[in-house]
Amino acid sequence: MSRDPVARGARQSRTGISDLWQAWWQHHRTSASDSLGRLADTPLQTLMTALVVAIALALPATLLLALENLRQLGDRWDSKPQMTVFLHKQVQAAAIEGFQAQLRQMVGVSSVEYISPERALREFQAQSGFSEAIAALDVNPLPPAVVVTPTAEAIAPERFEQLRQQIAASPLVDDISVDMEWVRRLNAIMTFGRQLVLGFAALLGIGVLFVIGNTIRLEIESRREEIVVIKLVGGTNGFVRRPFLYTGFWYGVIGGLLACLLVSVGVASLAEAVRQLAASYQSTFELQGLGLTGCALLIICCVTLGLLGAWLTVGRHLSAIEPR
Repeated sequence: MSRDPVARGARQSRTGISDLWQAWWQHHRTSASDSLGRLADTPLQTLMTALVVAIALALPATLLLALENLRQLGDRWDSKPQMTVFLHKQVQAAAIEGFQAQLRQMVGVSSVEYISPERALREFQAQSGFSEAIAALDVNPLPPAVVVTPTAEAIAPERFEQLRQQIAASPLVDDISVDMEWVRRLNAIMTFGRQLVLGFAALLGIGVLFVIGNTIRLEIESRREEIVVIKLVGGTNGFVRRPFLYTGFWYGVIGGLLACLLVSVGVASLAEAVRQLAASYQSTFELQGLGLTGCALLIICCVTLGLLGAWLTVGRHLSAIEPR
């Protein structure tokens, strides 16, 4: 027998903490396996609920994946917005060379190409189909022009507009032709599409919470007598709540795996058609799937919704079940 009561008390305290930890861990393991076993006992109901979760998360995931593929396709597209700077007809050759040198020194300018009136007229004859009528002209009506290609950083609408205004300030410039409408439309469509998909995902996420919550509520009602007995013998609300939380967790895991499977099957079914379409435009673009990171994020979202739906439902209905 120890002569030091303080040391004896410390050993008892350590033993008590170890026992509590073992009991807590054992109950988590039991709750997880028991919840999974109950789901396996009703495979059809489990599959239907998990499919609802999977479809609700697979739809926005597919739309976001489509937007990401469109963004990558835009990044691979070699065409860039350009501006054609028309100069006054009276501008001398030396002034044009100096103007080109000035443009090349501007921030945001990638390349500068001079198009003489003669070259512009030849290209217009070749492309317009009115070569005979144009050849009959006594004077070339086309002015000298400079085609300015911006850098990748200057493609953004705001930066592009600033560059245009800077070039237009030169006294040599008569007019500037620039088509920024497609750039604005593309950015607006991508922004709108992303916001629309996120809003759509939020609505479907709320629907998932209701589906899982209703499923957990029905299970709580079917186990009402069991819950009453557990509370009679001293079981806390946390002890009773744990198996239902694991039920929501497993619904999230199964639903997430099914969602990844649905998205992957959809991508695989379209990959060959997209590859052939890209090849017809001499492009090597291939449809990208979720990948490991995307699948992990999708499963995490499903598990989070499953746990949240179970927590809200159990917290609401468990307090109403008390021994009499």
